[in-house]
Amino acid sequence: MIKTILFDVDGVMLSEERYFDASALTVWELLYSPQYLGLKNDSFSPAPVESEIRRVRAEVFAQDDVLNFIKSRGINSNWDMVFLAFSYQLIRLLEVLKPQLGTEATNMLAGQFDRPQLAQIREWGAALAPDFNVDYAAFTADFAKGPAQKAEMLLYLNVIAEERCGVKTEMFSRNSDLWQLVQKTFQEWYLGDDRVAASIGRETMQPGKKGFLTDEIPIVPPAEMVELFRTLKEKGYTIGIGTGRPTIETHVPLNDMQILEWFDQNRVVTASHVLEAEEEYPSYAPMSKPHPFSYVKGLLGLSTPNSEVVNFALPIANGEEVLIVGDSLADFLAARSIGCKFAATLTGLSGQDARAKFEEEKADYILNDVREILSILE
Repeated sequence: MIKTILFDVDGVMLSEERYFDASALTVWELLYSPQYLGLKNDSFSPAPVESEIRRVRAEVFAQDDVLNFIKSRGINSNWDMVFLAFSYQLIRLLEVLKPQLGTEATNMLAGQFDRPQLAQIREWGAALAPDFNVDYAAFTADFAKGPAQKAEMLLYLNVIAEERCGVKTEMFSRNSDLWQLVQKTFQEWYLGDDRVAASIGRETMQPGKKGFLTDEIPIVPPAEMVELFRTLKEKGYTIGIGTGRPTIETHVPLNDMQILEWFDQNRVVTASHVLEAEEEYPSYAPMSKPHPFSYVKGLLGLSTPNSEVVNFALPIANGEEVLIVGDSLADFLAARSIGCKFAATLTGLSGQDARAKFEEEKADYILNDVREILSILE
């Protein structure tokens, strides 16, 4: 009998659309802003209008083909998505520069990438490859050549770098300086100028970003979600959250919608807690979904030391008592690692088209939206 229910947020309670918009805008900035690579085939603004956001999203993710491919390989973190999409184009640019610069260009791949290195590549690109064309769709074709899944996709960038540039490297990883730069730049877009300093410890590099945190889109009416979670709590279920959102991006919108108060606050686990654990145990990184950390932490409680969480024996002995509710393959894989039940909601990026995949994977339950959770508990 189910006793504990752990919910994802994006694709279950809140729409993922603004996160994907912010991801696309981050890639766009890293490629075209003079603060980063400064490529010339597009113009950049920190305050794009909605029509520009729609154009950028369509181009960067190739009408969402790239996005769907990345998610189908088990990547759930928007930070990882941006890192993959940008790093791939960075490798392609270095490939174009190699015939003229030789080892001077490829030696870049032997070390870390941060602002000084990107500034150097920007200078080379402007002088030697001013007409370099970004090919967003090529991402899927290159990654489809290999079987990399989940965290292995980030490491597969090293394989692509060797194939395209002839250099062995290990610099593309979740622990790299470039990943950290990407993560902070994404936070600028999602939180905006007014809130980002509290999240990343500095102001936006290019002011003008209003953020998306006050522009969240609930999947079902907030009043109906409040009623759902109130009912679950009254029925005696322990309910928590395991989300890829950082803490501020979880608490602000769910508080505004009066949803968060119904959850056990000791079981609201966010990407901020995952980053803390990765800093404490870097050899375990990445620990974002489909790694089970966030849901195991939610099961045990925030008061449980990370040492106990990372060493907790899986699968759990009482798996039939725990239900995870999520919209993605990453959520499903995390649930399977834990050995608990899984309910898929068809309100993520793929919508109803995800049903066939979850049927193939033999998800325990498939719901049109989170409101149907009560039907499987009765």
